[in-house]
Amino acid sequence: MKYKGLAFLFVLFVSHWTIGQELNCTVTVNADRMTDVNPQIFRNLEKQVSEFLNNTKWTNLEYQQQEKIACNFFINVSEFKNNNMAATIQVQSSRAVFNSTYASPILNINDKDFNFRYLEFEQLVFDQNSFNSNLTSVLAFYANIIIGLDMDSFAENGGSKYLEIASNIMNVAQSSGFKGWTQAEGNNNNRYFLISDILSNTFAPYRKALYEYHFKGLDVMSEDLQKGKENVMLAITILSDIHKVRPNSFVMRTFFDAKTDEVVSIFSGGPRVDVVKLSETLNRISPLNSVKWNRIR
Repeated sequence: MKYKGLAFLFVLFVSHWTIGQELNCTVTVNADRMTDVNPQIFRNLEKQVSEFLNNTKWTNLEYQQQEKIACNFFINVSEFKNNNMAATIQVQSSRAVFNSTYASPILNINDKDFNFRYLEFEQLVFDQNSFNSNLTSVLAFYANIIIGLDMDSFAENGGSKYLEIASNIMNVAQSSGFKGWTQAEGNNNNRYFLISDILSNTFAPYRKALYEYHFKGLDVMSEDLQKGKENVMLAITILSDIHKVRPNSFVMRTFFDAKTDEVVSIFSGGPRVDVVKLSETLNRISPLNSVKWNRIR
């Protein structure tokens, strides 16, 4: 009986210790092009990245298993030489919708400047106030973006603390020499612009729209589908404020890269709402998706 009691206490301690990690992340490393490299290296990278993302405690909050944020990291390796990898990384996250089994996509971004040094079995160490490696800095940057945007979807500007951490990671990494962290790279769609835009007052409607779309829109659909759809329409109208000052902005493209198919699905059935103005707004602020918007009736 004594030993059973000790075993129970041990299990209880372990269960408590594992509560708190915020991400439920699936990591995939694709290195099919690396035919002259031991594939075990990439399997070990996949395992280490998964453990780093899922086992790091990113916040001071306690997340139950069902509260963890579902996300995917797809790493596509194009070159590996002298322990240096050239790759891209696609990051996706979704958010559970209240009183349903549906997960709504929030982030779907493809980062093409993901180069890093990788020594097999070397511990992945991260400190937000110092630059240890581009691998951990990029992973931590997106982990905090995911958490921050997820919190924004539950409370207006609720994820500010973690978005600020992502911004700090970007600032610290700027002197590293790795691409993707600075303003002066000849494009406006890297990590610098992603977090700068999200935190900018100019793009404040993006964060407000996340809250209106999810908490006041999707989350109420189980009780009042029509009201939920109307609030999703309102969120899209809020987004149009960005288009007035920054047409075709990176943050707007980021929103619709995640949401286009979902928006079409929401307005393709169920209680009828007036979608004429909605379709006009969508075609104006996201013209690249006009073929899909034309399916809204």
